[in-house]
Amino acid sequence: MATFGLWRLFSAAFAGILFFHGAFSSSEKAPNYSFMHNATSAPPTSYYDYIIVGGGTAGCPLAATLSQNYNVLLLERGGSPYGNPNITNLAAFGAALSDLSPTSPSQRFISEDGVINARARVLGGGSCLNAGFYTRASPYYVREVGWEGRLVNESYEWVEKVVAFEPTMRQWQSAVRDGLLEAGVAPYNGFTYDHLYGTKVGGTIFDGDGHRHTAADLLQYANPSGLTLLLHASVQRILFRIRGRSRPMAHGVVFTDATGAKHRAYLKKGSNKEIIVSAGALGSPQLLMLSGVGPAEQLKAHNITVVLEQPMVGQGMADNSMNAIYVPSPAPVEVSLIEVVGITEFGSYIEAASGSNFAGGSSRDFGMFSPKIGQLSTVPPKERTPEAIAKAVELMDSLNQTAFMGGFLLEKIIGPVSTGHLELRTLNVNDNPSVTFNYFKDPIDLQRCVQGISTIERVIESKAFSKFRYDNLSLPDLLNMTENSPVNLLPKHQNASRSLEQFCKDTVMTIWHYHGGCQLGRVVDHDYKVLGVDALRVIDGSTFNYSPGTNPQATVMMLGRYMGLRILRETLLAGDHDHDSN
Repeated sequence: MATFGLWRLFSAAFAGILFFHGAFSSSEKAPNYSFMHNATSAPPTSYYDYIIVGGGTAGCPLAATLSQNYNVLLLERGGSPYGNPNITNLAAFGAALSDLSPTSPSQRFISEDGVINARARVLGGGSCLNAGFYTRASPYYVREVGWEGRLVNESYEWVEKVVAFEPTMRQWQSAVRDGLLEAGVAPYNGFTYDHLYGTKVGGTIFDGDGHRHTAADLLQYANPSGLTLLLHASVQRILFRIRGRSRPMAHGVVFTDATGAKHRAYLKKGSNKEIIVSAGALGSPQLLMLSGVGPAEQLKAHNITVVLEQPMVGQGMADNSMNAIYVPSPAPVEVSLIEVVGITEFGSYIEAASGSNFAGGSSRDFGMFSPKIGQLSTVPPKERTPEAIAKAVELMDSLNQTAFMGGFLLEKIIGPVSTGHLELRTLNVNDNPSVTFNYFKDPIDLQRCVQGISTIERVIESKAFSKFRYDNLSLPDLLNMTENSPVNLLPKHQNASRSLEQFCKDTVMTIWHYHGGCQLGRVVDHDYKVLGVDALRVIDGSTFNYSPGTNPQATVMMLGRYMGLRILRETLLAGDHDHDSN
């Protein structure tokens, strides 16, 4: 009877949590959050039930959920996305990525493979920078990870009420959709968030007016009295209690504000208080290492005191390679981001985008094709010079502007199978670590790219796509145009249009879906607790062994909500009554 009574009490309490978040009780609307402050206003020392490092795609929904029952501190190293048109407006896509200023929401990094990439530095994380596609992971992925299916679905729905929309399909995206079906990527599954083989229209985080909705908007679910959000708060390291303990225990963090002043935040006393790292696939393993949790040899090389030797921190880094074919159009095209996807049986996802924000813009900024943004750039490390970039820009300037009316079709490989690693460069948490993704190291990944590009060729040659294609430009012409565009500084191969393997290698780029570094089963357990450490979890895309579905942002947001509910359930069952949300 006692057990039955406990479960009944738990069920009632848990239902109350779900109801609260569904009804927006006591909530506030973005961007007018009373709990959002600049870190300069923080006291030198403070105490909380939960401290979350990183207000990104996972951190925002996680903080919103935990704030219902607990006193939560959310620390974000960047600023607010609200009021920045480069983030908010669909037509400005690419502008935030090309902003290299210290206050940019995007922090560029270049992998050791030579691919220029970007990591978010803003409340809302990557959902403020990406192309907006919203789609769920497959049921198979959910089962493989070991998540609870029902709670996963409820968590997706919670996210979708705020940030997901059905796109308005216009001519170019419709042609891509119909071309995919002609190319054999069937059946047609219509509009759906679900991951289904064939061609579908997916969701988008851009509403009907072209305004972006991000993970930061999920903070409207938060209990305002239970959450403190600090912007421009850069966490330097996690603090551990070691003396007299069999295992290290996280109990606080040190963070600096925009002036460089140091602050300390500690966990309140209590068995269930935790620090949760949600700093992303680069930030989370980097912070663990800087705090003394990681490969001992590497930590010692940087004179970091080893708190716990964990050789798998920073391992399993992966990025889903993206390759594209640019298609100039004789007919005007709409500005569109990713709206349609072809999910193939062989492990490649076909997507498309169009308009001036990808193919052109001002005379010195060419959107996705810009050497300054570098989303189509693979730059050898020894050739990453300002002079080389300037020459590439000059070459772009000399091209006829009519060449930039059109769009491109891209393929992203599933997985991937190829993985690499991350290492510290410096002791400065604001510096990018060194990361190697090893694109196409495994031949399976290269074969998937080749099949994906072959499928794109069939779409381009389809009847449905004919009005957006010049008759006098053959497929080899289009491949060579993409291959020879001055968008990267790799050596050119004249046979790239005849060898799709070479084309894939020469034009590899990122679609910003990098993950790994704190992988499930290697660095964290199935409750996302760091192995060998108490009171510390990692909850974000760094825990993924494979990227979920076609685009991961929906699943990263879901994971924040899902694990927030799991933690609330754990603490209810443990009978934790010593919390204070005031």
